[in-house]
Amino acid sequence: MFECIRNNGERLIKASVLSVSLFIGLTNGLVQADEIDDFLRAQMVDKKIPGLQIAIVRDSKIIKSASYGLANVQHGVAINKDTVFSIASMTKGFIGVAIMQLVEQDKLVLDAPISTYLAELPLSWRTITVRQLLNHTSGLPDIVIGELKLIDPRGGQESWDLVQQRALDAKPNTQVKYNQTNYALLGKIIDKVSGQSFADFIDQYQLQKVAMQQTSTAGFGYQGYVVPNLSGFYAYNSKGKMRNVSPSIPPYLAPAASMSSNANELARYTIALQNGELFKHASSLDDLWSVAKLNNGKKALRGPTHGSALGWYVIDRPEHPAMYIAGGNSSALLIYPSDNLTIVVVSNLIGTDPKSFIDEIAGFYLPDMKAENGFGLSPTLKTVFTELKTKGYGQVIEVVTRLQKDKGLVFDPNDINNWGYQLLKQNKKQQALEIFTLNTFLHPKIANTFDSLAETHLVMGNVNQAIEFYQKALDVDPKYYNAKKAKEVLNYLKEKR
Repeated sequence: MFECIRNNGERLIKASVLSVSLFIGLTNGLVQADEIDDFLRAQMVDKKIPGLQIAIVRDSKIIKSASYGLANVQHGVAINKDTVFSIASMTKGFIGVAIMQLVEQDKLVLDAPISTYLAELPLSWRTITVRQLLNHTSGLPDIVIGELKLIDPRGGQESWDLVQQRALDAKPNTQVKYNQTNYALLGKIIDKVSGQSFADFIDQYQLQKVAMQQTSTAGFGYQGYVVPNLSGFYAYNSKGKMRNVSPSIPPYLAPAASMSSNANELARYTIALQNGELFKHASSLDDLWSVAKLNNGKKALRGPTHGSALGWYVIDRPEHPAMYIAGGNSSALLIYPSDNLTIVVVSNLIGTDPKSFIDEIAGFYLPDMKAENGFGLSPTLKTVFTELKTKGYGQVIEVVTRLQKDKGLVFDPNDINNWGYQLLKQNKKQQALEIFTLNTFLHPKIANTFDSLAETHLVMGNVNQAIEFYQKALDVDPKYYNAKKAKEVLNYLKEKR
């Protein structure tokens, strides 16, 4: 299961009065609304996002900038162009640039052991390299759990002492494991080799160079200090009630997730980065965006196509590759270098997940990137997609069976599942149902195929069928990864039927 949607009905009911108040006067700063505004309004209503900004860059110029919704829900304060948002782990992208700037200054070597720069480290940490910290292949234990909660509830120093006593999670450079400890160390390294705090170094060599004054003023304190024009930060609890989010993190974790910024300044940052204003050598940008190689020679990937680079990620695909940073499950920017396009979306809601829909926004400028045109499908599934445009999704099993026989095509269950959820996002429920049914036909021994089919029936209001296929998933594998939730939903549906 790639996306839990069994609560959609309840979410839509709970959205009523609050949603109306949040989305009156959604767009600020535009003379005339366009398709992108309509798209973002729909996203905001669907996800109950209080406030959001967007900036779009084409050929090194900002061609669209807009603000929507509320910066402060409690007081009904609207977002404007000067509003800044917590950008959380997008901070790591700035750390990556800072490290490469220090490499250019001959103060640091990417493949040097971190013990070269930090003397007092556990013995097992000393051979880990700066590069491995940046691309999350260090194997270090993580100092936080969940929503930036420290591993020791007593506080920062106690957590730092505790994490250094723990064994490595993996041998260095054998796997990618996202880790806040990496960036705590990188901050200490920047402090040491630059002769100034990492925050001052980034401010001097990045923020001031790009005239990011609001980002500079916001600093690296997140909500520890009063910041002009800072938006609130929100999340919904399990019952759908909005709550404030104010994580408290120690100063040494600031390099991991402490910056605040806005869409316009982040857009200008991407222009400067690509136009050589932050690096002396073009090779430095190439290094920044180079996907790491593991000891086994394979690319260091998070997921099927997302390569881990130096504080940045690379969507490694043949069509419209992209580089991105994202943070807080609330904000993201994607750069499409071969298309001279950049899209920045920042919001004040954990769960916005703009990375998941920025490709769709890109599709307004690059039509072949629209999901409705088959973008994101594997080459094998694109063959099926092309035929279904004329034959209809009701013929999908017939089409796939023939392609298997005539062309020997092999259909990956995860690819099919992704396609089904993509169709659900487009509100093409019947077509999604046909695709998920295909997956159960092709892969009847995989419990998740039935789980996804059950979810889709539930979204469509087909309770009896949802019960049937949740039960089928559990029959196939009583211990599959979503079994616990499936049992809960199944029991709930049986009680309500």
